[in-house]
Amino acid sequence: MNKITLPGTIWVASDMHLGPATPATSEAFLGFLEAAAAEASALLLPGDIFDAWIGDDVIRQAPPWLASVLQALQRTTAAIPVWLGRGNRDFLMGAELAQTVGAHLLPEPALLDTDYGVILLTHGDELCLDDEAYQTFRAMVRDPAWQQEFLGKSIPERLTLAQQARGESKAATQAKHADIMDVNADAVEALFRDTGVATLIHGHTHRPDRHVLDVAGKRRERWVLPDWDCDHAQPPRGGWLSIDRDGLQLFDLEVA
Repeated sequence: MNKITLPGTIWVASDMHLGPATPATSEAFLGFLEAAAAEASALLLPGDIFDAWIGDDVIRQAPPWLASVLQALQRTTAAIPVWLGRGNRDFLMGAELAQTVGAHLLPEPALLDTDYGVILLTHGDELCLDDEAYQTFRAMVRDPAWQQEFLGKSIPERLTLAQQARGESKAATQAKHADIMDVNADAVEALFRDTGVATLIHGHTHRPDRHVLDVAGKRRERWVLPDWDCDHAQPPRGGWLSIDRDGLQLFDLEVA
């Protein structure tokens, strides 16, 4: 697994779920990008930046909300390196999007060589093995043949299918026990054993925290990124993780 060398102060944020129905979250994200460009050495966004991404060709006729996000990303990449990762909502993000905004695509998972040490970064949905129905869905939509067929449809067709899938997902989530939607402990331990890293960062579960574990007699840390919602949650929420030579620290989004 190739390492991405990232010296300095690294900011990591995920699960913004941006879309036409999240104007306040989008506004907060634009402010966050401006702050990152001024204060961070690099920015990593490991998935679910968008609530749905139906293909890179949407950027050619981007609606106003999306155009604003793309322009802000371009301004940020002009100042610092930015890496985009694919989540369970935006797994179809690709090379055209990255090239348009001047960003890099994150490998899955990503091994980061930071001033603090080597860190493993992933979106996190692949670790939720207890949710068997989701893992079946994930395997289907990550299949190149499925993606080729989906991307061959018109944009209106893809939008309709994405909306249907989102509705079905919400209904299914409400019927599931919360624990099965969290990461599987054995999967996490296996990842630590296989990679040999001491620190894992992921999002997806919307359960921001720092977990200290013992794996084969060695101390390991699992950091969970917060999700963002400044439109429907009370109080509004969001945040990011900062990595520098002194360690890792979670920050809450300051929403006026």
